[in-house]
Amino acid sequence: MIVLKAAQAEFLGALQSVAGIVERRHTLPILANVLIRKEGAQIELTTSDLEIQVRTSAELGGDEGSFATTVGARKLIDILRALPADQTVTLAATQNKLTLTAGRSRFTLQTLPSEDFPLVNEAVDFGPTFSVPQKTLRDLVNQVHFSMAVHDIRYYLNGILFIAEGKTLTLVATDGHRLAMAQSTLETECPGKQEVILPRKTVLELQRLLKDEDTAIEMRFAGNQARFNFSGMEFVTKLVEGKFPDYNRVIPKNHKNSVVVGRAPLLGCLQRAAILTSEKFKGVRMNIEPGMLCIVSSNAEQEEAKEELEIDYEGDAVEIGFNVTYLIDALSNMSQEMVKLEVQDSNASALITIPDRTDFKYVVMPMRI
Repeated sequence: MIVLKAAQAEFLGALQSVAGIVERRHTLPILANVLIRKEGAQIELTTSDLEIQVRTSAELGGDEGSFATTVGARKLIDILRALPADQTVTLAATQNKLTLTAGRSRFTLQTLPSEDFPLVNEAVDFGPTFSVPQKTLRDLVNQVHFSMAVHDIRYYLNGILFIAEGKTLTLVATDGHRLAMAQSTLETECPGKQEVILPRKTVLELQRLLKDEDTAIEMRFAGNQARFNFSGMEFVTKLVEGKFPDYNRVIPKNHKNSVVVGRAPLLGCLQRAAILTSEKFKGVRMNIEPGMLCIVSSNAEQEEAKEELEIDYEGDAVEIGFNVTYLIDALSNMSQEMVKLEVQDSNASALITIPDRTDFKYVVMPMRI
């Protein structure tokens, strides 16, 4: 049976959209495979790592009929990538093998039975559907993702908190040293309050798949699962269980000293000062005084960097230390021209926001220098 006959770019695009979650090494060999299922003219590609399942469907030619098998996802992608983009690719099934031909190239691939492929058991108690444009969700994720913890024993920090309440969608991430919160308005009101923690791997995969366009992504949450539908894809993921910290308590209120500065000039100063920090110690000292912001860094070789930035500021003189990476991460993932920095003293967390807006807040703890 000819399973599909399509342009290399078309087949590769469909395959790449589902293959991001496939690990190269697995205790279950079949999880390295993609499930190919054909019903009539429609072909469905599914991958899983037991916690996340991604599925897309397309019409990629070939014979009509019912057929299902699984084949190595990465191997198939590597072959397709190596072929010329304008070639027509044919995938044919014989016994327990798939043969891929394109021009004068021919590859025979081993398969594993489709019935052995472990599909994720989808929850039955999904809540109501709500949606936002893909571009909106992509921007929200980009504004907070860098604050997620990595392999923290407080497992509920290894992900992003999603809260849909009323007409507001809020995303929050923290690793205990910094916290990022971004909000957007939903077009339709979400009944009740829905609150889930998406795992880190899910967040990174969504970031890869979401397009910079206004087509909607539909979301539904269950007790231990979330489901996303967008661009002809279905994305199901397990959730992180646990209680996320009360982020509102962490966000400083009423800091008496605030300064509005250009994002790009401040980012440039921090990036240059970071050059003379050491791999182990990323601390910089920030001095804020009327008319001037000064950033100083040094290292064990007694080298020193000093950056000065003229500012419009009339508040108290404040000296405060920061992990420079935390500041660079936040400013690099923002696109606004100006940012607002609010500080109290050398012991209180600093708050970075966007002037005249309340939909983004970034809190960073000070560091002893």
